[in-house]
Amino acid sequence: MVSRLISKAGVAALAFAVLVGCTSAPTPSVANNEMAPLPQPAAGQDVAVFAGGCFWCIESDMDLLPGVISTTSGYTGGTIPNPTYKTHYKGNGAPHYEALQVIYDPKIVSYDDLLTAFWHSVDVTDPGGQFCDRGPQYRTAVFATDAQRAAAEASKAALSLGDWPKKPIVTPILPTSTFYPAETYHQDYHTKNPIRYRYYRNGCRRNQTVQRVWGPLAYKGLPKS
Repeated sequence: MVSRLISKAGVAALAFAVLVGCTSAPTPSVANNEMAPLPQPAAGQDVAVFAGGCFWCIESDMDLLPGVISTTSGYTGGTIPNPTYKTHYKGNGAPHYEALQVIYDPKIVSYDDLLTAFWHSVDVTDPGGQFCDRGPQYRTAVFATDAQRAAAEASKAALSLGDWPKKPIVTPILPTSTFYPAETYHQDYHTKNPIRYRYYRNGCRRNQTVQRVWGPLAYKGLPKS
């Protein structure tokens, strides 16, 4: 009887997580709804910015890499002023991407390493969003500085020479623009809300889709969690 009750509770929680997901996360408390500070790199550190669908997930993946010093979920690439979770994709201006700022130590992990991990942890063939999250705010992109663009373009071009993915890569490489950190509630979501996060990720079939798109190369560059 107990196991049956647990099973029903698990199914209910899964259904709730899938319905809410990253698309319409519950309204947090006032304190957690404050915009997070934006970390700045110290001497010898570099910054990379990626958009890979729900920022909860790309943050949890990039956190696995040795040499990554900090990850910050946020909004970038659009023109909507002062974006928040509720306004970053609708309003007066072009929508922002949900994105991740990565501060890293290039002596431990290179920009090419970050690119490899990024490409192989998202669906680079989907132009309309990622997994169960649909809309322009969930599209993938690499935001590169002038100094990073050549490496990003070369990394993307190399992917097209392999056997995977089977469909064309639609992820653009875009110039960096102002990065707005998201609310405190969204930072480190996978560690602060691990059960709900796992239900969301599994229900959205993120891992299964990445494995379908990339085959044996799925999650290449990321250590096993």
